[in-house]
This record gives sequence, structure tokens and C-alpha cells, in this order.
Amino acid sequence: MNLALFDLDHTLIPTDSDHEWGRFLVRLGVVDEETYRRKNDEFYGHYKAGTLDIQAFLKFALAPLAAHPRERLNAWRQQFMHEVIEPAITPQARALVYKHLDAGDLCAIVTATNSFVTAPIAAAFGIKHLIATEPATADGLAESAYTGEVFGIPSFREGKIARVEAWLKEQGARWQDFATTTFYSDSMNDLPLLAKVTEPIATNPDERLRHHAAAAGWRIMDLF
Repeated sequence: MNLALFDLDHTLIPTDSDHEWGRFLVRLGVVDEETYRRKNDEFYGHYKAGTLDIQAFLKFALAPLAAHPRERLNAWRQQFMHEVIEPAITPQARALVYKHLDAGDLCAIVTATNSFVTAPIAAAFGIKHLIATEPATADGLAESAYTGEVFGIPSFREGKIARVEAWLKEQGARWQDFATTTFYSDSMNDLPLLAKVTEPIATNPDERLRHHAAAAGWRIMDLF
């Protein structure tokens, strides 16, 4: 068996689901437009520059989840999927995922974006396993109210390796059990996990990752 890992934002979808969710909340009028838009764009800029303070960002990004009941959040998420995400999923991205699924590879999306936003996106691709940043709930139950805090290790930079290894352990597997391990990503923020796998593939890479991948002899894929 082979292992295929996919980053999500700008890798499988040509947008950033975390940033777009923030913009969606602004359009709904459920957050202060001027302040939230400014902070959302500021954090996104830090992410692209590789200077993001993940804890500060998550405190900002998860706060709206704690401010509203789950029923309302779920309705907004369904609308977000319909209006923003589903139109952005391309045939090329689906074909890439299906190639691995049809081959019987063990597949997972590994993303820094929180699981509330990304769970239905993984489902839309037919990928069973999602390794995402987990928002904490009041009593630890999946459908309980969110607290605005993070549960466990954020799935970001080196944290992606820790989270993948914990997930592999749950599957009764180790890195060395696979003939090949592949990771698709667009971002230099994912350099630790890209360097960990046997087949790193810079996918729609940002300028810094494209340069690094070319120098390292990694495969470069422009999916979109």
C-alpha cells in the first residue's frame, strides 16, 4: 500500500478555505466587517510570508465558532460549501484524488484549517481521513458547543508531522510500512512534511516553494 497526503488550500482547491470562511462571515454580517476583514487579511498575509503566529491566528479564527450555536454554524457552513467551495473544486483536483483512491492508497487531507470548515470539503473529495486543526468543545464531545480554544496540536508546520504520525498509529501503521509516501502541497509552510515523505510534490507552489523544489529536484505540478 502507498500513502497519499494532500494539503487543501491552494493545493486541492484554488483558494484558502480559512480566509474565505472569514470573508463569508463578514458577508453574513455576523462579525464586525472593518475589524474582522482587516485582521483576516493581515493573518493571511503572514501565512503567505511564512511568519504566521498560529496560536494568535487560531484565537482569532475560532472565536466566531464559540459565539454561535452549532445548529446555526452548521447552516452557515452548508451555505458556505454551496456558494464558495463547491464551485471552486476543479475536475483536475478530483482526478488527482481519484487516481490515488482508485489505486487503493491510504489517503488523507492534512490541513492547518480547522476541521469544522474542512470536514465537508474532505467529504466532497471522497477522502475519509482528515487531519486538521481541531477546535475544542465544552465537554469534549464532537457536537457540543465550541470554546474558541484549540484541542491538541495544531496541524501546522512541524505539527503536521506529529498529527500524521499519531493518525498512522491509530491506523496501526508506520511510515516504513508504505512502498511510497507522497505529499502534495503549495506552501513553504509545509516544508517539514514535504521533506519527510519519499515523494514530495510541490503543487501549484508559491514562489519560494517552487524555487526550493526545483533546487531539490522535487516534482512540480501545476494542477490549476
